[in-house]
Amino acid sequence: MPPTTPTLFNGDGPKLKKLRLGFILLGLSLLAMVSTLFGMLMAVSSDLPALENQTEFRKAKNSVLIADDKGSSEIAKLTGNQNRILVEESEISPNIKNAVIAIEDVRYYDHEGVDYKGIARALGQDVLQRRAAQGGSTITQQFVKNALVAQGNRSVLQKLRESSLAYHLERKWTKQKILTQYLNSIYFGNGAYGVESAVRTYFGRNRVDTPASSGDSAATTDEASADEPTQDVDAREALSVSPAEAALLAGIIASPTGYDPVQNPRSAKARRDIVLARMLEEKMISRAQYDDSLREALPSEDEVNPPRPDSDQPYYSSWLTQQLVERYGSGRVFGGGLKVKTTLDSELQTAAEKAISGSLSGVGPSASLVAIENKTGEIKAMVGGTDFDKRPFNIATAGHRQPGSAFKPFTLITALGQGVSPDQTFESRRKELRVPSSDKNERFIVKNYEDEYSGVSSLSAATAQSDNSVYAELGLDVGTKRIARLAKKTGIRTDISTNPAMTLGGLKEGLTPLEMAYAYSTIANKGVRVSGSLAAEKGGPVAFEEVNGDGTDEKNERRAKRVFPEAVGESAHQLLAGVIQGGTGKSAAVGEFAAGKTGTTENYGDAWFAGFNKEITIAVWVGYPEGLKPMLTEYGGSPVAGGTYPTDIWRKVMEAWIALRDERNPDKSTEDAPVQTAPVAPVVPEQAPVEPQQAAPEQQAPPQETPPQQVPQQAPAQQAPQTPSGGGGGAQSGQ
Repeated sequence: MPPTTPTLFNGDGPKLKKLRLGFILLGLSLLAMVSTLFGMLMAVSSDLPALENQTEFRKAKNSVLIADDKGSSEIAKLTGNQNRILVEESEISPNIKNAVIAIEDVRYYDHEGVDYKGIARALGQDVLQRRAAQGGSTITQQFVKNALVAQGNRSVLQKLRESSLAYHLERKWTKQKILTQYLNSIYFGNGAYGVESAVRTYFGRNRVDTPASSGDSAATTDEASADEPTQDVDAREALSVSPAEAALLAGIIASPTGYDPVQNPRSAKARRDIVLARMLEEKMISRAQYDDSLREALPSEDEVNPPRPDSDQPYYSSWLTQQLVERYGSGRVFGGGLKVKTTLDSELQTAAEKAISGSLSGVGPSASLVAIENKTGEIKAMVGGTDFDKRPFNIATAGHRQPGSAFKPFTLITALGQGVSPDQTFESRRKELRVPSSDKNERFIVKNYEDEYSGVSSLSAATAQSDNSVYAELGLDVGTKRIARLAKKTGIRTDISTNPAMTLGGLKEGLTPLEMAYAYSTIANKGVRVSGSLAAEKGGPVAFEEVNGDGTDEKNERRAKRVFPEAVGESAHQLLAGVIQGGTGKSAAVGEFAAGKTGTTENYGDAWFAGFNKEITIAVWVGYPEGLKPMLTEYGGSPVAGGTYPTDIWRKVMEAWIALRDERNPDKSTEDAPVQTAPVAPVVPEQAPVEPQQAAPEQQAPPQETPPQQVPQQAPAQQAPQTPSGGGGGAQSGQ
């Protein structure tokens, strides 16, 4: 009998049946999924809105911002129509179209509204992250989402609905029309809604003539090149935009705040350069244009000219709007009818504005102020400037100014954490300090104002009198890198340089009043940094308490984290209270516990006072917004130091807060309530840093701050500390 040939099926009857059944079920499942998806695509086609003639912009519902203390007190009304300037396809430079396509949807002209590869990638992230991930959306899908004011629930079904509408829209409209309407619908930050408004906001001021868009690009997409402008190039500014300008705008779309060229210039430039690289890769620009564009400067704070918001608090509402757009998207913020309860205390805000206007005349220096409630981390008042129409730049949130001796508390707290006692004594004299870990025998020359020294000074006395000699030695002993790390933990977002002058507040990049107020509120809480679930940045201050409407119902949840020991905070309170009780900040006394620190930079270019009581922290900056300008005679013929205008303004605002507090809670004790946090392990004093310190030879410390009663009639000689190689630039100051 011939041998039988073995087959796959021999002896495997049951297994074969299961295998066949599995294939059948899989096929039916796939068919069901495809049928369901097709059915959804057909079903939602009836939802496709009639978007002809920009009707989608007329269906939007305005969102409103209201104050914290009065539920009916409207701060601002947010509407996309207010600042939007609609433009036609022929009125937009091909550079803008190409830049947006390069970074947002490089396959725009190849897909039919849905990039299936992108969708698959996004869905995969949904599964892996167990949440709806952002990404994979085409320009058409983004436009549909903006036009429909999409709900905040970025679920798989929501994405499928957007995909279906995008698919059908591409059968009604041309690619160029969709792209044009998309550019008219998106938010570019700084109040600029739509591409024309964006070009005017970022490049309209001090704008020089640029070549017509038809000659800007080495290559354009097929449809882009088909529609050349036929009208005067001055009719629309979006028509004449360089590749670098277009790349900046395209980069902003993903994060209007994160890539803001004024608030975050380094991130904005990096993003712009990525867009330019994509444009070069896609042959949208030539190598020469790419190289030239990389060298093109970003618009400065003086050149950015945002439209005025519909608000009595334009600085605050503009800043808050940026946060809302980052969180909820421009479509919902400007057209979703959101009701946002902010943290702003309208009565304290009024008091802050009056304190500044009452202290400073219309000519001369300006001021900025931020007040934060200690127990909540909520911003209760913000003065970003005095005239939004003339200068819309918000100093409070984006004005990086040198802090001078107002930075010394971070050196102080680092030292206290290392076991230095408030009673420990130091020599107060002219010093030539060796920079630790320096292999070049570098020296840091330090002297006090007018070479006046106390001989021997305790840390407590040196804090009250802002002794440079003591603090420079102390800072180098505990380590500038450790001081920088402590400052970041308290809430400073700006990178802190570690050159020797930083011990006295001479930083590579200055700090904003918002950063100073928030970091000082951590000191007020004796080492606890308080934030919330609705904070713009993780571990940052809070600007809104509650958001309702358009399917949203979110309330801020308090978050707290201990960043240095409570015992260290207690000691810091005592020493900083001495600044007001008998030191450089005596004019800030308010009749109850208060603590803080003055700050004056070299040549009297910046003046600060930051301080707190048990409930609130206030940071005040005084100077010229347009840049460093010595204030040598502006305080009644004398220089403006931290103990002059800043303490005057701070005292007025703090007195207003105390009056409001007592009026609102007449029977409530003002005893300090402990801040509740999760238990933490004891903090062990850190060892001396092992990293090499970066410093330059022969660095000069800034002059010591003088109490208000002893303000000199002339400024001290300029002794700008030399910044270390790679450590920063600019004259830094100290006390």
